[in-house]
Amino acid sequence: MADLIHELAGRGLVVEDGMSSTSGRGRPSPIVHVRASGAVALAVELGVESVAAATIGLGGQVLQQRVELPIVKPSPRETARLVAELAALLGLAPADRGVVGVGVAVPGLTRRADGFVHLAPNLGWKNVDLGRLLAEALGMPAERVHVGNEADLGALGEHRRGAGRGCENLVFVSGEVGIGAGLIIGGRPMLGAAGYAGEAGHMLVNPDGRRCTCGASGCWETEAGEAALLRAAGVRGMRGVTAVNAVVDRVAAGDASAVAAVAEIGHWLGMGVGNLINLLNPEVVVLGGIFQPLFPFLRDPMLRAVRARSLDEVSDLVTVVPSALGTSAQLHGAAEMALAVLLADPSLR
Repeated sequence: MADLIHELAGRGLVVEDGMSSTSGRGRPSPIVHVRASGAVALAVELGVESVAAATIGLGGQVLQQRVELPIVKPSPRETARLVAELAALLGLAPADRGVVGVGVAVPGLTRRADGFVHLAPNLGWKNVDLGRLLAEALGMPAERVHVGNEADLGALGEHRRGAGRGCENLVFVSGEVGIGAGLIIGGRPMLGAAGYAGEAGHMLVNPDGRRCTCGASGCWETEAGEAALLRAAGVRGMRGVTAVNAVVDRVAAGDASAVAAVAEIGHWLGMGVGNLINLLNPEVVVLGGIFQPLFPFLRDPMLRAVRARSLDEVSDLVTVVPSALGTSAQLHGAAEMALAVLLADPSLR
């Protein structure tokens, strides 16, 4: 153990802080702390309306706070250029020895092995070699650039640093323009054969529902996503965070139409959550994205629908909570993904 600690300290990953006091037999043990700045990840989240980034060190410590650039349907190459701009705004360069990798969260079907995005409908992308484009724009080796689905990374972030700490079985529901689900089962991410598990937004919840962009009707995101909320609340000419916050303000002020809209969204959200509870038997369901600020107002109709849809024996074991990390959940997950390579083999440092 002493040799391992000495090696990690020599690589700048941990620091020793004296010795523990002990009343038992044997020598006192050294007190060791992770050195957050010893290994740093550039964490990036690609949204429909913005690209955000932060630098996060070992142990989940945010070293430089989130910075964000607005976007309007950029091409993949333009997006890679924007990520490079964010890295520069954070003062990072490819030669920085402390930057061990880049983690990027994408709202779409993404192959983690090489960062290939097969489909990101809300970005308008199909078959994009995003990992390669990012590596070129950042001037970094391709093996240091890691790309994953945003819901999967939100689940990882909440599992390691947020509302799901200590839980072995967790579902993270990401609510934005679409809805995705990230899964932690038995303490490990459940990604599926190609990394596409969790596309819950196209799960059927309302056979009589609206037509979805995927071609089916009554999909979860069509009934409970951002567009459904704004439509039900009568919001016109706005979308994204500004529009959702406007609905939150109206509900808090007691606006009847906004209250009814959020209750409707809560119902359909609960129907989908109930399906996932029956299927996966999680300990906790974490609601992120637009559902986090709406949680106090949609909680009751959502839980009623959960109880109506799921088996008592299963739903009695689960807690449904809002995200503890908010807009940072995906960034923390992206950082954990990028740092995982080093944690598996510290000699790479």
